[in-house]
Amino acid sequence: MSTTPALVNSATVSPAPRRSAGETTSTLVNRLWSYCELLRHSGVSTLDYVEQLTYLLFLKMADERAKRPARFRRNDPEEPLVPEGLDWPSLTSRSAEDLLEQYEHILRELGRMGGTMLGEVFTKAQNKIHEPAVLDRLVKDLIDPYTWTRENQDLKGDAYEGLLQRGAEDRKTGAGQYFTPRPLIDAMVDCVQPKPGESITDPACGTGGFLIAAHAHIAERYEDQLYGDQARKLQTGAITGYELVRETARLALMNMLLHGIGTSDGRPLITVQDSLAKSPHKFYDIVLANPPFGVGSVTGEAYSARKDFWTQTTNKQLNFVQHIYTLLKTNGRAALVLPDNVLFEGGAGAEIRRRLLDLTNVHTLLRLPTGIFYANGVKANVLFFDKVPPRPGGKPATKQLWVYDFRTDQRFTLKQRALRREHLDDFVAAFHSGGTDYSARKPSERFQPYEYDELIARDKVNLDLTVLQSASASSAPLAPPDVIAQEIVDELESALAEFTAVAQALKKAVGTTVGTEADPAAGDRANSTTTGTTEETDQER
Repeated sequence: MSTTPALVNSATVSPAPRRSAGETTSTLVNRLWSYCELLRHSGVSTLDYVEQLTYLLFLKMADERAKRPARFRRNDPEEPLVPEGLDWPSLTSRSAEDLLEQYEHILRELGRMGGTMLGEVFTKAQNKIHEPAVLDRLVKDLIDPYTWTRENQDLKGDAYEGLLQRGAEDRKTGAGQYFTPRPLIDAMVDCVQPKPGESITDPACGTGGFLIAAHAHIAERYEDQLYGDQARKLQTGAITGYELVRETARLALMNMLLHGIGTSDGRPLITVQDSLAKSPHKFYDIVLANPPFGVGSVTGEAYSARKDFWTQTTNKQLNFVQHIYTLLKTNGRAALVLPDNVLFEGGAGAEIRRRLLDLTNVHTLLRLPTGIFYANGVKANVLFFDKVPPRPGGKPATKQLWVYDFRTDQRFTLKQRALRREHLDDFVAAFHSGGTDYSARKPSERFQPYEYDELIARDKVNLDLTVLQSASASSAPLAPPDVIAQEIVDELESALAEFTAVAQALKKAVGTTVGTEADPAAGDRANSTTTGTTEETDQER
């Protein structure tokens, strides 16, 4: 890659104006999103126009990154993210058919940089905007006149993240399956507190939200230490992820580059693979994840090859719990979002919970309210555990599980009352209230400890614990009608999701039986058909 910064030909391209004082990233993203109506009328599908917007916005923000003031460049000299001639100015200096040809040339040439972050971003990228006038207006009227990075600050991918979030809000796009609310991500990272020198991963990284938040946490709190080897490690492999869907991995790589994680010509920091298929060959200090919902594997089979799993199950979240345990180094720590069924499901679920309590310090459970995810009806929790060395005499690693009930009497919706980071301040304060000694934490109405002996004696090692009783109707004001209506919808959709999972499991069982008796291959075909539908309906990550 060229080390010469990309330059704008001042004779043909005027500088883009800075955003006005009232021009927020949200305003810019909403304006850009409104233009999607034109793309839809031009025959571009819903998912395709989101992808095209991310390509173009990436090129524009990469150009802004190359032109930012020297004081925001940690490395000197700093290479541009995109080579000259394949960058944003090469688009803005052209019109009509010439612009269309250049855009396709850029996608093709950048996609040939195999084995690099930038190459992976544009691998097999195709232009879906075939009308030159539409592309011209999108480039010159909707993107180029505005500055998408925050003024007087280092580059942040806020506009890019805003576009992903805007896509998630429009549930028809399907983008919501990859999106975990940023306030929740930030709170989880603030609890785990990653430090320089630690290795961090997300085995189901989606668009990379956890990885970016962990990087931001380290960069903001340890800026004075991030020079030399520490800085290089943070850029070249301390933070990595795994993602099953190539298109989603592409978004994650873009997002990471725009947030200053990795280098264009460096190796890709996201690996495209089924994380559960094989035992890990690399181990980490921290694992942050929101594993996808679903049953079975990509092939429709159980993960029988995983001899390091405690037990066999087709429940994907339970398998991720086992996988994350194997990913952790000794003294490593994990925080993962899990649905309610992982806390109470019997059979393999009970065995996995028992092993987890015995082999790790399962110290904190955060019960989440409904209405914070882009998929309705999701009842989820955040489970925190540390992989500690074996205790003398084979004693269980868990002493107490502290449960914080953030669900009872808490109402959120995506628009009327969206979750904000300050809503989780009390939980984060409670999490750290004992310092490094979890047993010294301060209990409260919502935050209570449960002893190991009590947990292990519960039927099926059920961890579905409710700390706080809901206020009676006479003492608590009714929620607004729209909130009540949404809660009813959430409950119904949650029940439907549970029935769907049962139906899929029954279908798989029937298919396996029929296949065994009549056609040995029939069972595999039935399984593949069943799990093929669940792969596309995974929970937000």
